[in-house]
Amino acid sequence: QVQLVESGGGLVQPGESLGLSCKASGSIFSIWSMSWYRQAPGKQRELVAEFPSGGIANYADPVKDRFTISRDNAKKTVYLQMNSLRPEDTAVYYCKCVARPIAGMEISSFWGQGTQVTVSS
Repeated sequence: QVQLVESGGGLVQPGESLGLSCKASGSIFSIWSMSWYRQAPGKQRELVAEFPSGGIANYADPVKDRFTISRDNAKKTVYLQMNSLRPEDTAVYYCKCVARPIAGMEISSFWGQGTQVTVSS
């Protein structure tokens, strides 16, 4: 199976920047997409940004022009650079990988454990 390990969360003040990374490991035959979601207290998990293989990045409207998603296919790692952070960006950020673990197996979604991002003065 696919394991995802996120890192880079923390506490920052409004207007500051923070970078997250997520590395995929384990049995991976092919990766279809990697993306970031977030879940604030009392709210549903929502898409932040996604990067399909061979495609272009997509962003949720609240983070456009502030966040940048990137991938290193050789390292099987996805990054999220977050600039001009706001208190409303406070949430647990989750990495998601859509992949085929073994040739011939179905494509499945895998999730990381989440990393807390808190934006507060």
